[in-house]
Amino acid sequence: MGLFDRLRGNDNPRVAFIGIDGVPFSLLDDHRDEFPNFARLADEGTAGAIDSIVPPESSACWPALTTGVNPGETGVYGFQDREIGSYDTYVPMGRDVQATRLWDRVSEAGMDATVMNVPVTFPPQRNVQRMVSGFLSPSVDKAAQPDELRDTLNSMGYRIDMNAKLGHEEDKTEFVEDAHDTIEKRFNAFEHYIEQDDWDLFFGVFMTTDRVNHFLFKDYERDGPNKQAFIDFYKQVDDYIGQIREMLPDDVTLVVASDHGFTSLDYEVHFNTWLEQSGWLSYESDDHSELGDIADDTKAYSLIPGRFYINLEGREPRGSVPDSEYEQVRAELKAELEALEGPDGKKVCERVVEREEAFRGDHEDIAPDLVAIPAHGFDLKAGFKGHDDVFGTGPRNGMHSFDNATLFVDDTEANIGEADLFDIAPTILDLMEIEYERAELDGASLV
Repeated sequence: MGLFDRLRGNDNPRVAFIGIDGVPFSLLDDHRDEFPNFARLADEGTAGAIDSIVPPESSACWPALTTGVNPGETGVYGFQDREIGSYDTYVPMGRDVQATRLWDRVSEAGMDATVMNVPVTFPPQRNVQRMVSGFLSPSVDKAAQPDELRDTLNSMGYRIDMNAKLGHEEDKTEFVEDAHDTIEKRFNAFEHYIEQDDWDLFFGVFMTTDRVNHFLFKDYERDGPNKQAFIDFYKQVDDYIGQIREMLPDDVTLVVASDHGFTSLDYEVHFNTWLEQSGWLSYESDDHSELGDIADDTKAYSLIPGRFYINLEGREPRGSVPDSEYEQVRAELKAELEALEGPDGKKVCERVVEREEAFRGDHEDIAPDLVAIPAHGFDLKAGFKGHDDVFGTGPRNGMHSFDNATLFVDDTEANIGEADLFDIAPTILDLMEIEYERAELDGASLV
C-alpha cells in the first residue's frame, strides 16, 4: 500500500487500466516469444479475446467501455452523429457522453482518479484528480487539468496524438519513427503519474497502436515490407506494459484492454454511393457534400461506420418513408446489404444488426435503424461527395473488427469466457469494491 493511500486512510483495492487501442488479442497471443510481458500477464492472470460493440468504432467504443452501457445510453454512436429532428451532424465530444463514467463513480465513492488520453473526453473534467483528454482534443494546453498536469506534460513533450498523415506516404519510415516517439512520451507521462502513487484508479490509453494498425496491419498479416517494423513497434509496447506492471504497488490490479479488434483492409465501401446507385438515395443537386443535401425522395442514407437510417416521416425533417412502411423498407435494405458482395466475390457484411437488437436507453432518438458489421477486409465509408465508385482503396491497409478485442486482468480469479466490452466497467468497479446497481450496466463483472 502506497504512502498516499495510508495517509488518506483508504483501504480499498486499486486498479490501473491501460488501454491499447485497436489491438487484437490474437496478435499478442500468437507471438508470445516476441511479447514476453503480455505472455507473463496472461499466464499469471487471466487473458482472452472479447467482442467489441455495435458499431466497433473508437468514438462509440470508449464511451461504452468507460461506462459499461450501450450507445443508446451513452448517446454516442460514432465519429459523426445526427442532431435530433435535423439533418445537421456533429462530432461527439466528452460532454455528449450522457452515461456515468467509471471515474465519476470513483470520485463519488470518495476516491481519486487519474485519467490520461482517453478518446472522447474533451474538455477535461474537473471533478477528478487530474485528466488530460485524448483523441479529438485540440492541444495539451486545452486538454489538461489541473495546471500542474498541463505544465508537466508540456515539459515532457507529451502529445495528444501522432501525425497519422505520415502513414499516407509510401515510405513508412517517418511514420514509424513518429509512432515510437509519441508512444514513448505517453509512457513517460504514465510512468510519472503512476509513480506518484496518489490515485485509486489510474486510467490511461495508448492510442498509437490503432494508428500503427491502420497503416501496417496488412504488412503484418500478409508478410508485407513493413512487417518487422510492425513487430518491433509492438515489442516496445510489450516492454512498456512490463515496466508498468513492475512499478505498480501490491494493492493495484492491472487491467489491459483494447476497444476493438483489427484486420487487413482490402476495399473501402462507399455506402452512400451504393445507396445512390441502388435507388435508395438522391440529392437535390449535383453539388452535394453533406447529409442536408439529400433530396426529399431519399429512402435511406448512411453515416460511418456502416450505420443506415431510413428517411422516416415524422423523424427526419423531410422523411419520405411512412411509418406504416418502415418495417418493410428496412427489411428490404437489410436484405440488400446482406447480399452485397465486393469485387473479390466475398460478402461485404458479416451481419446486419437491427437497432432494437443493439441499442436501448434514453438516447435512442438518433440510433441508426441498421448497422452493418463489416466482414474482414472491408472498411465501411459514408461520405456525401467525391466517390463515383462503390469500392475503392486508400492509404490505410488495416481496419477495425468487431471480434478479437483484447482483455488481460492480472487476477487469476477473473473469468473472461464470452466477455465483451461492456463487462470491463463492472469488473473494475468490483476490483475496487465500489458498489453499483447491477441493472444500471449492460455488462457483468468478470471477477
